[in-house]
Amino acid sequence: MKMTVSGVRSGLTMVALACVSFASMTVSAQAPQGDAKHGKAISYTCLGCHGIEGYKNAYPMYSVPKLEGQHPEYLTAALQGYRSGDRAHLTMHSQASTLSDQDIADIAAYFAGKPLVSQGKPTGTPPQAATLCVSCHGQDGVAIAPMYPSLAGQHEDYIVRALDEYRKGGRKNPIMKGFAATLKDEDIQAIAQYFSHEQTPTLSTESRPYTRLTAEPEHDTERGQ
Repeated sequence: MKMTVSGVRSGLTMVALACVSFASMTVSAQAPQGDAKHGKAISYTCLGCHGIEGYKNAYPMYSVPKLEGQHPEYLTAALQGYRSGDRAHLTMHSQASTLSDQDIADIAAYFAGKPLVSQGKPTGTPPQAATLCVSCHGQDGVAIAPMYPSLAGQHEDYIVRALDEYRKGGRKNPIMKGFAATLKDEDIQAIAQYFSHEQTPTLSTESRPYTRLTAEPEHDTERGQ
C-alpha cells in the first residue's frame, strides 16, 4: 500500500515530535559532566578497536563504528545500553559493565571530540526508505538532537548491522525498533548507502595507536587533551 503525501508528512511530524520529546526528557536527566582528560586516561582498551582505522568486529564481521564527531550524550546512552543489556554485544557489555556512570560520561566526552555541525545542505535526495530517518538523524546525517547518533560518514556495513539489530530485537530502543520492523533488506541498504557515502561533514575514527605503556602522539594537543 502506498502512502499519500499527507500521510508521509504526518508520519514525519509524529516521528520528529517523538525524537525531540524523548531527547529532551533524556537530556534533562541528571547525567554526570564528562571529563575528556580522564576519559582519555581510561579509554586504552576502547582504542584497541575504536582507534584503528578499518578495524572490524570478528563475528559477525562488520566495521567498528566511527565515534569522533558524535555527541557525547549519544555515546553515553549507547554505553549505558551495552551495560544494561539493551544492546546485545558480549564484548561491549563486558567492557561497559565495569564502568561507573562517571567513567561512561568521561569516555564519551573524550571520543566525541567536537560534535558534527550540520551544514544544512544535504547531498542529493534521501531515498524513500530514509524519509523518516531524517526526522531524527538530519537531512545531511547530522543528528537534530544530541541524544541521537549522527550517521554522516559512518561505515555502511555498521549502519546495516545496527538497523538489522533493531529489526531483530538485538537493540531495544522502542522508536527504532518500530521503524526498523517495517524495513526490507533493500531499504536498509539504501539508507546505509545514503548516509555513509554521500553526506558531509563526516564522522571519523579515533587515530591514537598508543597503549598505556607507550608515548602519546603529539597531535592530541590540538584538541586540548
